[in-house]
Amino acid sequence: MVWVIVFVGIALAGLVMVICYAVWLVHKASDVWSEVSMLTDRADELAQLVGQIRVPERTFQPDWPTDRTIHAPIDDASAT
Repeated sequence: MVWVIVFVGIALAGLVMVICYAVWLVHKASDVWSEVSMLTDRADELAQLVGQIRVPERTFQPDWPTDRTIHAPIDDASAT
């Protein structure tokens, strides 16, 4: 008869542990979902900021435009 009480006590202790673990797990899952929600909010904000960026169109710009071409006479005396 004593062994029945021992096994019932162990079973009740196990049941209490499972319930405590389930409550802890629900709280942790709630924290994770809260962080995921915050992450999606931040991603939306980032998408809005990136959407505001205006990239200029690419145009050909030479290094030396023709109106800025450097022309200098070469002095034969200094070239030697």
